[in-house]
Formats: sequence, C-alpha cells, structure tokens
Amino acid sequence: MSDALAFRDVTCVRGGRTLFEGLSFAIAGGGAALVSGPNGVGKSSLIRVAAGLLRPAAGEVVGLPIRALLAEAAALDPGLRLFNALGFWATLDAEPDPRERVPRALDAVGLAHIAEVPVRLLSTGQRRRAALARVVASGAPVWLLDEPANGLDVASVAMLERLIAEHRAGGGTVLVATHTPIALPDAVEVILGDPSC
Repeated sequence: MSDALAFRDVTCVRGGRTLFEGLSFAIAGGGAALVSGPNGVGKSSLIRVAAGLLRPAAGEVVGLPIRALLAEAAALDPGLRLFNALGFWATLDAEPDPRERVPRALDAVGLAHIAEVPVRLLSTGQRRRAALARVVASGAPVWLLDEPANGLDVASVAMLERLIAEHRAGGGTVLVATHTPIALPDAVEVILGDPSC
C-alpha cells in the first residue's frame, strides 16, 4: 500500500535560512505524524510545504493529492454567517453535497447552534473550531493541522482528539504540528530543531 503522505529528503529554506534539510518520513492511511520542536524551527513551514503552499528547496512531497489545511488564519469571510462562510469553501471541494456536509461538520465541532451568527462575532475558540469544521467538511483524506489546539479549552481539545481519531479510524491521515500536547496514538514523531536546546 502506498503512503498517503510522504516527505522525501525535503529541505525548506525561508528568508535565506535553512529551517530543516533532508527530512524524510511517511504516513500510511489511518496514520498520523506529530511535528514538534521549539518556536521558529519550521513547524508551520513544514505544514505549508505539505499543503503545496511553499516549494521545498530540495526533495519532494508525494501522496494523495487532496489535502485539507487548518492554518493560523481561519480564512472565513467575517461578514458572512458561519454556515455560509463554510458553505463557500465546501462548494469548492471535490466532495458532493456541500449543503449536507457543512451542517454535519458544524455539529461535529459543537457549533451547530450558532450557524447563523456572523463569523466576525465568534470568539477565538469558536473561530478555531469553525476552521476545524472547514477541514471536516472538506472530505479530504489528508488533514494538515497547524497548531490546531491554539485557542481551545480542555473540552474542545478533547473534541479535536476525537475527530482526529474518527478520521484515522476511517482510513484518513493526519499531519499535526503543535507545541501543545495532543493525543495521537502510534504517530510518527517528527522533531525539528535541536531537542537538547
């Protein structure tokens, strides 16, 4: 079985500075990788490389082409109601029935009761859960999550862990970059920077 996502000797350079080089790891369907390391070592850049938003200086990223990204910015139109903001992105996905996927995703992240509230009125934690709903609604087999627990309370982190576990149980793959502990059983560990620092 081929890997759902794999880095092959990947080097990332930003602003003339090498963040990591010769990085190789692979994640099979149903698997996960946990990227850790101190601030500034390239965790977010690694996620951007996996998403195809940043070209590696060397090496390649291969695997399933459809990937959903949760980045620092939710990329949801603040003037739209939450349901419509998510619906806009869902219509761009390869998966059918966006009007069915969005309510299911909102329910999964506990935001169904505020579907009609404008995005600009959401709290930090609600915005983060809305961004996660965007990933859930995408139907993508590969999730790329950059600091997904930021702004979440304990109950919401538990919800995040449950959604990741369910995605993996269905054969989905998850790449998580975080400095916050998140339960990812049997995850491939990708440690950036010097762990002794």
